[in-house]
Amino acid sequence: MSKASYRVRNWNQYNKSLIQRGNITLWFAEDVISGWYEDEQRQKSRGRQKLYSDGCIQLALTLRSLFRLPLRATQGFLEGMIELLDLGLQAPHYTRLSRRAGDLKIKVPVKRGQNLDIVVDSTGLKIYGEGEWKMRTHGKQGRRTWRKYHVAVDPDTMMVVSHELTETKDTDGHVLKDLLKNLKKTGDVYADGALDSTGVFSKGQ
Repeated sequence: MSKASYRVRNWNQYNKSLIQRGNITLWFAEDVISGWYEDEQRQKSRGRQKLYSDGCIQLALTLRSLFRLPLRATQGFLEGMIELLDLGLQAPHYTRLSRRAGDLKIKVPVKRGQNLDIVVDSTGLKIYGEGEWKMRTHGKQGRRTWRKYHVAVDPDTMMVVSHELTETKDTDGHVLKDLLKNLKKTGDVYADGALDSTGVFSKGQ
C-alpha cells in the first residue's frame, strides 16, 4: 500500500500554527511561588536543613530536561525568568541541583475515585556500558542487550500513571496486569495489536 498524502489547503492557518510553535510563554503559579522554599516546620531531619522545596528542585530539573540545558545554564535560565517576572525569589545553585537530583522523590499525580481511561504501549531500550576493557578481552558480542519499557498514559493529561521495565521475553499482554494493579479503577484501555490476544481478554486480565 502507498502512503497516504494530504494537500494543505488552509495555508494561512497552517503557517500561523508553525510560527506559534516557537512562541514560548512561561509563568509561575501561585502555589509554586508560595512553596518555593522548604517549610521549616515540616523539617524533622538532623543536620543542615533544606532551603528549597522538592517542588522547586523538580521544576528546575524539568526545565533542564525540557530545554537540554547544563546545570549552570539551568541556574541562569531560572535567574532570568525570576528577574523578568519580578518574583523576588532566589534560584538554587547548580551544585545544589546536582546534589538534590540524586534523592529527589517525585510524586506522579494519579486520578483517584473515578474510572481512568489509559493508553498502553511499549518500546525497546538498548542497554549500553560494555566498556573498552570487555571489548578488548572478550570481543564484541553477537547479541545486543535490550530491555522493554511498558507505559500507561492518561490521554487527557498526557501523564504517565503506571510503568514497568522488563526483559524482552515478556510480552505486552503478560505485563498488562502489572500495569493495571496500581490503578484502583480503570475505564477504557487503548492499545495496538500487540495486546489483541486471548489472554488479555480472559477473566482476571
